Amino acid sequence: MLLNLFAKKEAFVRCEKGATAIEYGLIAAGIAVAISVVVFTVGTDLVNLFSGIGGKIVNATPTSS
Repeated sequence: MLLNLFAKKEAFVRCEKGATAIEYGLIAAGIAVAISVVVFTVGTDLVNLFSGIGGKIVNATPTSS
């Protein structure tokens, strides 16, 4: 009985099925963080770019007299 329990413990310790799932989860989380950083950085730059262009268009529009 004790030998059987020891063998099951050793098999559990050597099993790597869960490790692969955890690794894939970490990779997916890393990719999600990278995409979020890029979207927020580019999004802010685009807002600033279009705001600047919009301001120049408003200032360049001739006023009617």
